[in-house]
Amino acid sequence: MSLAAYCVICCRRVGTSTSPPKSGTRWRDINPFSTVDIEDHECAVWLLLRKSKSDDKTTRLEAVQEMSEAHHWHDYQYRLIAQACDPKTLIGLARSKESDLRFFLLPPPLPSLKEDSSTEEELRQLLASLPQTELDECIQYFTSLALSESSQSLAAQKGGLWCFGGNGLPYAESFGEVPSATVEMFCLEAIVKHSEISTHCDKIEANGGLQLLQRLYRLHKDCPKVQRNIMRIIGNMALNEHLHSSIVRSGWVSIMAEAMKSDRIMEASHAARILANLDRETVQEKYQDGVYVLHPQYRTSQPIKADVLFIHGLMGAAFKTWRQQDSEQAVIEKPMEEEDRYTTCWPKTWLAKDCPALRIISVEYDTTLSDWRARCPMERKSIAFRSNELLRKLRAAGVGDRPVVWISHSMGGLLVKKMLLEASKKPEMSAVINNTRGIIFYSVPHHGSHLAEYSVNIRYLLFPSLEVKELSKDSPALKTLQDDFLEFAKDQNFQVLNFVETLPTYIGSMIKLHVVPVESADLGIGDLIPVDVNHLNICKPKKKDAFLYQRTLQFIRETLAKDLEN
Repeated sequence: MSLAAYCVICCRRVGTSTSPPKSGTRWRDINPFSTVDIEDHECAVWLLLRKSKSDDKTTRLEAVQEMSEAHHWHDYQYRLIAQACDPKTLIGLARSKESDLRFFLLPPPLPSLKEDSSTEEELRQLLASLPQTELDECIQYFTSLALSESSQSLAAQKGGLWCFGGNGLPYAESFGEVPSATVEMFCLEAIVKHSEISTHCDKIEANGGLQLLQRLYRLHKDCPKVQRNIMRIIGNMALNEHLHSSIVRSGWVSIMAEAMKSDRIMEASHAARILANLDRETVQEKYQDGVYVLHPQYRTSQPIKADVLFIHGLMGAAFKTWRQQDSEQAVIEKPMEEEDRYTTCWPKTWLAKDCPALRIISVEYDTTLSDWRARCPMERKSIAFRSNELLRKLRAAGVGDRPVVWISHSMGGLLVKKMLLEASKKPEMSAVINNTRGIIFYSVPHHGSHLAEYSVNIRYLLFPSLEVKELSKDSPALKTLQDDFLEFAKDQNFQVLNFVETLPTYIGSMIKLHVVPVESADLGIGDLIPVDVNHLNICKPKKKDAFLYQRTLQFIRETLAKDLEN
């Protein structure tokens, strides 16, 4: 008996009209059955498929959960689901922790490159096809840089020479040995910026961007930076629901289902953002660029009762800022199985296990110590600008809908203060204020930092950025922020905990300074705890039983005690 006949019999028995699989599928042929007398349990697959297409949402979710828990099926049964399920079911399976990867078909074959073309050239053409007018200065800068550098590279390749120079020279350091990869990074960074605009996402999709980005993703499997930029673009596109069907058809769900199971926290977190933005069955929030859910990353039956938000500081990042304290050598992200000894992100590894009822979010934004190293020379983002931008993104992610604890390092604490002040002035943001239960400040320069003074003294080397200038002790903006926040806090009922470093920090090879002295870290509210570490390690516990982590955990549990009990 053929597979097609078997499927027809099963469909008739359970009352569905699902068509048998088409011939010529990519899967291996399945041995024919020897009898028409089919056991009832053989129809379980089709019963689940029928449930997954129910008009009742609860029934659909139950079907996906049952599928994800199936670990005893034959290969062909997983593949039948893969061929017959709808996009909602496929996305649900990708966001179910126990799902077998056999549920996911290989992505469809990619179109062939045009004759005498290359991925680099097609990426440049994709970027050039995007609207170039009415853009902010940074998108214009990245686009211009990428198009200029890619033109030089392509011309040099055809002429048999590599040609570097122009505005892109400072960026060549990390990929200097592979010029084409450098140019591809320029183009991808520009497309990341474009993908923040909905109409530009439509253009990316219409011009074959989903397939081209997938080709690049495969080519650069050993280059996490390239892959992360590609995932940022797909995650931004997934914010637009009308593009979901195109994203699914192009095979990205299968790729992200595998990435979700990666041992690398950054890779898994980028994949989790994409799939959460695609999952409109169980996720109401939208996670914009730079907003990453560290826990829970999969669908869960665990009720989420509160949010904990992590905001990094100058030169920080959503993941590396919150790693375990490491030795002096360069840090390489360790697989999760080694994280009992070392973790690259303690909020995900430790806090999620100690407080599973929390949603843990970490945000990322670009900062610089100096304009000389600025990623966008025209970008002059003040604390006020960044706070409004982050507040908008966090509200879109549902921050304020449940109790919140904010955890910040360095300049990130100033952003938290400014965000709360701005939210207090906007009626639509009142939930953020009403649900704020506590704030932890790790070495936040409430009264200014010596870093700003050093930057001024060696201006010829650092050219201090706007962010650094705002940290100087005589900054009017900083004083106003401190005074306004203290006045605002008088009428609020949240708890505060301050940590401060006592050891100096090396900034490069030339500068050694105490970035945030004790007097500057004193907010005037809450306990102030000095810790014998430097500025970089004040938010990086040495191990799970270290004082820094245990005191942080105690504050979270005590501050959210009533909320976690309910």
